[in-house]
Amino acid sequence: MKPSMGRVPLYPGCRDERYPGASSWESLEHIGPITRTVADAALVLSVIAGPDDRDRHSRPRADFDWLEATGGGVEGLRVAFTLDWGYAVVDPEVRRIVEQAVMVFEGDLGCRVQEDSPGWVDPWETFWTLVAMDSDLAGMRRMADELGSRMSPHLVEFLRKPWSAEDFTNAVTRRKEICNQMWKFMRRYDLLLTPTVAVPPFPLNVQGPERIDGQMVENSAWIPFTFPINMTGQPAASVPAGWTDNNLPVGLQIIGRHLADETVLRASAAFEAAAPWRNRWPPIVSPTAS
Repeated sequence: MKPSMGRVPLYPGCRDERYPGASSWESLEHIGPITRTVADAALVLSVIAGPDDRDRHSRPRADFDWLEATGGGVEGLRVAFTLDWGYAVVDPEVRRIVEQAVMVFEGDLGCRVQEDSPGWVDPWETFWTLVAMDSDLAGMRRMADELGSRMSPHLVEFLRKPWSAEDFTNAVTRRKEICNQMWKFMRRYDLLLTPTVAVPPFPLNVQGPERIDGQMVENSAWIPFTFPINMTGQPAASVPAGWTDNNLPVGLQIIGRHLADETVLRASAAFEAAAPWRNRWPPIVSPTAS
């Protein structure tokens, strides 16, 4: 569960005074729990959410009970879904499994479902420019000098890029455009559903698959769905949508309106009840060991 930005405080800064901004990503990070059930996520949020004077973006305590938010149905909610934002390359199995999960919202949960998308152009470059803007570039570059080959080459390349003030102001303006597109879009819907990532799990020690659905892609092409919601600050949850023919998990992202964490939790819990996953374990894991 990735609650609305500011629901759970960040702890910016670093004890090492050489790197005061090492936590970075101040305008993009959402802190939230990873749990086996929606109820457990709500329990953790009931403890960690709330204001903190160390985070100027932190919000007052929620005006709802996190645990109570997991109760009730979602019948009649207006739900949009997109399998690709209109531009992403997505694995066919992911498309199939997520589409089946979307139909649960319509057939089992009584939502009014429609395929639709906010319609923005891929904001990947904008996102990483915002990351650079939020980062302590000077401190991180010093760290890269100290670590040498021990730092990942792609991170070093990112840090060494000659970022300009105009790069940053363009990215801020672009984020405003995306936020405007999103709030206008969400005025028509209560929820937006997407895949969590574009591919099933792939082998370790690679940045990303070279091909998706037979197409050559950049090694970042497998993560087109979640980062735009960090840019808009909305709440979102990733829940198990189903499993591939090779028994690999596929996620469904459930996105809510601005500050509508309660609706996201309620929808996630309703989906979990309709398509339960808590008793399903990977073959290499013994549930008795937990």
